[in-house]
Amino acid sequence: MRPQLNVLSDDLIKEILDEAKRIMAETGMEIRGEKMRQRLLDHGLKTDETGSRILFTPDVVDAAIASTPKSFTLFNRDGDPYTEIGGNNVHYVPGSSGLKILDHRTGETRLTNSTDFIEYARLCDGLEHIAYLATAFSTNKDIESQVSDAWRLYMTLTTSKKPVVSGAFSEEGVPRMAAMLEMFRNDRADLIAKPMSIFTITATGNFRYGEDSCQNLLDCADAGIPVEIVPVTLMGLIAPVTLVGALVFHCVDVLAGLTMAQIARPGTPVLFGGAPATFHMKAASSPMAAIEAQHLNVAYVQIAKSLDLPTQAYMALSDGKLLDAQAGGETFSSALLAAIAGVNSVSGPGMLDFVLTFSLPKLVFDNEVCGQSLHFVKEIEPRGDLPTQDLVDELLKEDHLITSPHTLEHWPNELYLTDPVIDRLNRETWEEGGSMELYERACAEVETRLAKYEPFETDPAIDAAMRDLVKDGFVNQTELPELPPVPDKPAPEVVPGRRGRVGRRRR
Repeated sequence: MRPQLNVLSDDLIKEILDEAKRIMAETGMEIRGEKMRQRLLDHGLKTDETGSRILFTPDVVDAAIASTPKSFTLFNRDGDPYTEIGGNNVHYVPGSSGLKILDHRTGETRLTNSTDFIEYARLCDGLEHIAYLATAFSTNKDIESQVSDAWRLYMTLTTSKKPVVSGAFSEEGVPRMAAMLEMFRNDRADLIAKPMSIFTITATGNFRYGEDSCQNLLDCADAGIPVEIVPVTLMGLIAPVTLVGALVFHCVDVLAGLTMAQIARPGTPVLFGGAPATFHMKAASSPMAAIEAQHLNVAYVQIAKSLDLPTQAYMALSDGKLLDAQAGGETFSSALLAAIAGVNSVSGPGMLDFVLTFSLPKLVFDNEVCGQSLHFVKEIEPRGDLPTQDLVDELLKEDHLITSPHTLEHWPNELYLTDPVIDRLNRETWEEGGSMELYERACAEVETRLAKYEPFETDPAIDAAMRDLVKDGFVNQTELPELPPVPDKPAPEVVPGRRGRVGRRRR
C-alpha cells in the first residue's frame, strides 16, 4: 500500500457536494461568454428569474461527472504515451504564470524575456522529478501581450518534447495554440486521441465565468485539449473563511466548469483543480502557501477522488521572495502533502512571491523536494526482508550489512540519493568544498544542468509555420525576439556569491 491522506469523512463530503449542487441549481452561475451561454441554453439549462444566471440542475451536473474520463493518457511531442493522469499518480509541474524572474546571476528581480524562458525550458527538460513543463512565466518584455501565450508555447515545443501545461490569455488565444499542437499530429482527430498539453481554465469567482474562460473552454473542448478548472478561492475575501464553507464555494466553481466542458464535448478530460489562498487580514495579501490554503487543497482533492476525477492543485510553492528557510519549509511541506494526497498534477515548483516570481535555483531545489516526496509515497511492501532472520544472522556475523547481498540488491531503489543542491556532507568535507550554502549550491546546479542540455531538431517547415502563427497576431511588432543558441561548450565554472550573484572563475 501507499501512504494516504484523508481529512474529510464520507458523510461530510456528501454534505459539501449536496450543498454545492443546491447553489448551482438555485443561485446558478453568471456565464458572461455569449457562445457558452447559448450552448448551455440549447442543452436545456434554464435561467433564474432575472435571466442573468444559468441554473445547473443536479441531474445535469451528475451526468457531466459521469461523462468526464476518470483518467487519461498524456503523450509527448512525438506522439508516444508519456504518463497517465488519474488515480494516485503524482506529477510535479512548474507553476504558472509568473511575471518576473529572480535572476540568479545578478540577484535582481525583474520582468522576464524570451532568453529567460528558453533557459527555464532547457533546465526543466532535464529535471528528473519535474514530470512535464508549464508555460511558467510571461515574456511581455519582448513580445506583444496578445501573442505572448502562443510564443511561450512555441518556445516550449521547440525546447522540450515533454507534455506541457499551458493556457490562453485572451478569447482568441486557444485556436492559435491548438493549431501549433496540431502540427505535431496527423490532424485534429489525432490531437484529440493523443493530447500533449493541459490548458488551465480559471474560474472568476463570485459564481461567475468570464468571457475569456468561457471561450477558452469551448475552444479547448473543440480541440480535444484536456483542461484543469482552477478557481482562485480566496478564503475570507470572496469565499468563506471557514474550511467547509470555502470547499462548497470551490466545488461550485469547479463543477460548473466541468459541466460546461462536458456539454461542449462529452468526454473532454477535466482535472478538478484549484489555486486557493487565504486573505491575510493584516497584510492584505493572498498567501497561497498558507496552511489553511493547503488544507483546502487536500480537502477538495479528497472530494474529487470520491467522484473518481483527475486532480490538480497549486502546491510545492512559496510566498517568500528568496530561496530561504521560509521557501524551503513552505515548498517541502506542501509538496509532501500533495504526494500523500495523490494530486495528479501539482503546479508550483520554481514559484515565489504569490506565483508572481520564478526562480531557476528554486526550481532545481524543488526538483529534489519533489523527488523525496515521490520517494515517500512509494508502495510499502516486503522486499526480501520478511522473515528477517537471515539478516539478523548476517549482522551478528559481520557487524554490518553494507556488503550484504540484500543491501546490494535493494539500496539503489530504497535509498534516495540527492543532487549536490542538498547538503549531505559531513562538516569537514563541506568546509573543504567551500562551505557553500543552499542558494549557492542551487545557483551552481542551474549552470551545470544548463550546460548539459541536449538539443533536438524541429522540422523547419513546422518551426516556420509556428512562428508565422505568432507573427500573424502582431499589432505593432514586426519581428520575433531573437532566441539564444545552445552553448557548444561547457559553461564556465561558477563561483556563487553570498547574496545571489554568480561570478565566473577564470581558468
